[in-house]
Amino acid sequence: MSLFALDPRVDRHLIADEGEVIIDEVRKHWAAVVGPTLEAMAAIPVLMLILVLPSQAYWVPMFLALGLAVHGLWRILQARMDRFVITNMRVFRVHGILSQNIATMPIARILDITVHKPFIGRIFSYGHFVFESAAQDQGLREIKFVGSPNERGATIQRVIQRSGLRGPSRPVGRDDHRGGEPVRSDQVRGDHGRGDHGGGDQNDTVEMPWWRAPG
Repeated sequence: MSLFALDPRVDRHLIADEGEVIIDEVRKHWAAVVGPTLEAMAAIPVLMLILVLPSQAYWVPMFLALGLAVHGLWRILQARMDRFVITNMRVFRVHGILSQNIATMPIARILDITVHKPFIGRIFSYGHFVFESAAQDQGLREIKFVGSPNERGATIQRVIQRSGLRGPSRPVGRDDHRGGEPVRSDQVRGDHGRGDHGGGDQNDTVEMPWWRAPG
């Protein structure tokens, strides 16, 4: 029934017993079916060539029109059955009509996401995802015709952040760099906790705050 309903039923591929839930299910943007639709519609003028061709050549436009219509409709079905899914554990893609292909990649293996928006995509709000991962998974290297790509990219980044794979960023303070070289936090604490100035007196006021320095 899912074939006739044009629904790949992505919920069947969830790891429900591990608490996996869908964050976003991305369907192809309508721009993905513009080309196939035009291809299928091109069968009409091709078929009308019957009116000007001799009866012996009727089969030529008929077969050409049939081929264009079938191929265009097939491409439309492919776009409708292609889903990109973001969960709290991974991203995966389900595509295929008669046979179904599933490509999956854990969140931990996503290194970078590039969002490419062509000129037409900027007008109609769609773009293409290019994933850089620890292992280039077939079928997930590039996801084309993603609607609202900036928002979808931000969703993936939020999932990565909430999973704890990337620690929270810490603002760099004025005391974190000395002489143009980064200083570790333990070094900063050590400098303020003891007089590390050639074994000098621990009461040395060089490192003391200005409000504690003697007048």
